Order: sequence, then structure tokens, then C-alpha cells
Amino acid sequence: MEKSKHSVENAKLDGDDSAEERAIGGFGGVPDGELSAGNDVFAKLQRYVGSIGVEKRGIERVPDTVEERTDTSMSKVGTVWLSSNMAVACFGIGTIAQPVFGLGFVDSVLAILFFNILGVLPTSFFSTFGPVFGLRQLALSRFYFGWYGVKLYAFFNVLTCLGWSTLQIVLGAQLFHAINPKMPGWAGILVIAFITILVGGFGYKIVHKCQQWSWIPIFIIYLIVLGMFARSGEFDSLLPLDSGHAEAGRILSFGSAIFGAATGLCVYAADYTVYQPGSSPRVTVFFWSFSGLLLPLIFVECLGSAIGTATVRADSSFAQAWMDAGVGGLLGNVLIPPLGNFGRFCLVLLALGTIANNCPNVYSVSFGMQVLSRRSARVPRLIWTLLGVFIAVGVGIPAYDKFAPYLQTFLVTTAYWLAIYEGIALTEHFVFRRGIKGYQPDDYDTPSKLPVGLAAAVAFAFGVAGCVLGMTQEWWTGPIGELSGGDLGFPLAFGLAAVSYVVLRAVERSRFKR
Repeated sequence: MEKSKHSVENAKLDGDDSAEERAIGGFGGVPDGELSAGNDVFAKLQRYVGSIGVEKRGIERVPDTVEERTDTSMSKVGTVWLSSNMAVACFGIGTIAQPVFGLGFVDSVLAILFFNILGVLPTSFFSTFGPVFGLRQLALSRFYFGWYGVKLYAFFNVLTCLGWSTLQIVLGAQLFHAINPKMPGWAGILVIAFITILVGGFGYKIVHKCQQWSWIPIFIIYLIVLGMFARSGEFDSLLPLDSGHAEAGRILSFGSAIFGAATGLCVYAADYTVYQPGSSPRVTVFFWSFSGLLLPLIFVECLGSAIGTATVRADSSFAQAWMDAGVGGLLGNVLIPPLGNFGRFCLVLLALGTIANNCPNVYSVSFGMQVLSRRSARVPRLIWTLLGVFIAVGVGIPAYDKFAPYLQTFLVTTAYWLAIYEGIALTEHFVFRRGIKGYQPDDYDTPSKLPVGLAAAVAFAFGVAGCVLGMTQEWWTGPIGELSGGDLGFPLAFGLAAVSYVVLRAVERSRFKR
């Protein structure tokens, strides 16, 4: 089969480079001959990392050919999310229901069910775009926000990836500390970061291979945690299920954190399906993504919420463990006293399991950087991955002792900007492009054929206004949030962004004809 122009311009996932591919070095969106002598070091680095099996392709489109679309396993679409969401960070989200938001087990479970379903729907939907277009999620987002407007969301995506990476390495370090209290937090952070680089740096194939099986031992350990905690007699299922204004406010605030975690992957949803054949049924891709996202989130967060109820009594060993070592302390208190060294072994595996959750973050952070400019697109993906991990380490060490407030603020802030992203992107897709047939995927790298982005920029401002009006945070409470008693930032952000975009985009299309 004759290769298309794109398959000549872009580095393959497997195999040797052609002469044409070596000429451009496999850089995302960089035309042949544009590389200057000053960039030769990057071209040489691209060839070297490709020779040792590192994926070279960045944000450029993956052509729909047999040679390029080599990932035919549908189950991997689900397992890449299954392993990510089976990690301790999602367990940690459940644990803060009681100590941070004052919720009992029943009401927290109801919030976990509803807000997770709401959050994973957009990610599952956007996952179906990877096989159709062969574009990374942020490159695809140019069709919604324009060549320049998407850079804002790329910047936020980089911050989100770094935030998640920081959470993972801090949680892994807390688990190591629970195993050995003499091990300082910074040492555990460095261990997790180093192993993350080894896995996430190699790219798509290694990330999928790691995620395909890593969820199994973690799931078994969670079953052991469930059994040991049930035997401890510390579970308090009778915490009061309140009603009225105050309870609604707590549910909304906890729900914002749940939504932020569940929908946090939507801006790199298509990154993990771009090597699927274009003929892959979209319904099947959606089902695998939805299942891989939702099932572990509900299971692990509900387990965390159950164990979090044990922190209510001040005389409980769980309350002290939470104060001393956060999530790692809680898990250590469940496993180590009854199981001894085997419990410590389980904690080691859980700590290493944070790497599975971290890999998508350090992998996709590079695409956010490459979308920012053509210059940054020339920098090999591996360099951005390494830089992202270094930054996460730099943030994680001082944030080690502030996990609960850091987690809450990060998740809710993520929910705000992602709600705006989804409000605009989904409106563009359904209202103006009217489905898949409304795209010309080859235009993704041509600014003059993309939306101007003014409508998206102004709609973003309306979405921010919704956040300001509806949020309820320690550092700001909006007037609507104050009336509701809970955080309404993300639904107001979504609604105002979507409604304003309908009007603004109609004017933009009429004026600029694109």
C-alpha cells in the first residue's frame, strides 16, 4: 500500500525511518526543510530515542493505514483507564468525604455514583474521536477553539497533568512512609518519579502495555483492604444522613471534587486511541472507555469513603493515622497491624501502582507543550515528559504534608476549567459541525481553515464568570455559591460557556465564514 503524505512526514510507531522521515526528524507539524541548523540537536535526539524504542510521534496526525494504526486490541481502550483509576489517588478522593466535607457513608456514595457518571461521559465520548481522526485531543481541539485559542487550554492541560503527577508521587511517598516511618517523603517522591519516567517516557505502546495488566494486583490488594477493614469493626455506616440546605451544600462541594477527578482525563481522551484503526466501531470504543473509567472510580472511591468514616472518633487509631500520614497512614493502619510484613508488601505494590495513574499524565503533558507553538512542537516528546516529571517532583516535596487541602483545591479547580472546555467543545460538535462529518481532519494544522477563536475566547470569559458566581472555596465564595451553600462553579461554568458560545459562534461563522 502506498504511503500517504502524512505517513512520510510523520515518524512511525514501529520500524525504521525513511529518508524523508529522517530529514524532518519526526517533529509535530514542522514542514520539510523548516528545521534550522540550530535545531539539528533535536533531530539527532529524535533519531536516537527512536532507535531505542521510544515513540517519536507528537501531535501530528496518525494516518489511517495498516502500517500506522497498529493497535487493534479493543480491550486496551478500557484497561488504560482501568489501571489509571484503580490507583491510590482515587482512593484518596473517597477518604476526604468525611474529614473534609463532613459527609457520612451513604450520602458520599450517592455523590460518588452520580458525579462520576456525569464526569466520565465526556471523556468516553472524546475517546471515540481518536480512531476517526488520528489526532491527539488537543490537536483535535483546534477545531473548537482555533489555532490560537487552543493554546490557553493546552496551558491549563499542562498544569492539570503536572497537578495529577504531583498527587501521585506524593501518595506513593506517603505509602512508603507508612511502611518505613524513617523514610523521608522526598526519598519516596524520587523513587516514584524515577520509575514513572522509565514507563511513561517510552510512549504509547509501553504505557498501554503497563496499563493492560497493572490493575490486577492492585484490585486484589483493595479486596484485601476491604476484608481487613471489615474485620476491624471501625466502619461507621450510621453517620447521620442530613438533609436541607447544609447537606445539599456539602454534597455539591464533594461532587465538584468527584467531577473534577472523573472528567480530568477528557482533554487527553483521544491520545490513547489514535493508533486504533479508523474502522473501529465508535459505540464499542465508547463502551470500553466508559467501563474502564467508571467501574474503578466507583469501587475505589467508595472503599476510601468507607475507611474515611473511621476517622470520626478522635480516639480511633485511624484518626491518628490520618493526621500522621494521610491516605498512606490509613491504608497502613488497615494492613500492617493484622498482616505484618505481608501488609507492608501490599503497601509497596500500592505505592508502585501510583505509577499506572501517573503514566497518562506524564505522557500527555508533552502534547500540551507541543500545541503551544511550532517551536515547542520541534522539541521531542521525551524532553517535555522529563521536564514535567522534574516539575512534579519540585512541587511534590513541599506539598507532601498538605495533601488533603491540596487535593480538594486542585480537583475543584480542574472541574471549573474542564467544564468550560466541555461546554464549548460539545456545543461546537453538535450544534455547528453536526457530528463527525462536519470535520476536515487534514485542516488541523492550517490556521486559516480553523475557527478564528474569538467566540471561544469570549465564551471562556462567560464560563469564568459562572465559576466566580458559583464557587465555594476557602479563598472565595461567589454570591450564588453562598446562597446554595455548596459549590455550583462547574455547572454554571458549563452552562454559561455553552449558551454564550451558541450566539457568539453563529456571529463568528457569519463574519469569517469558518
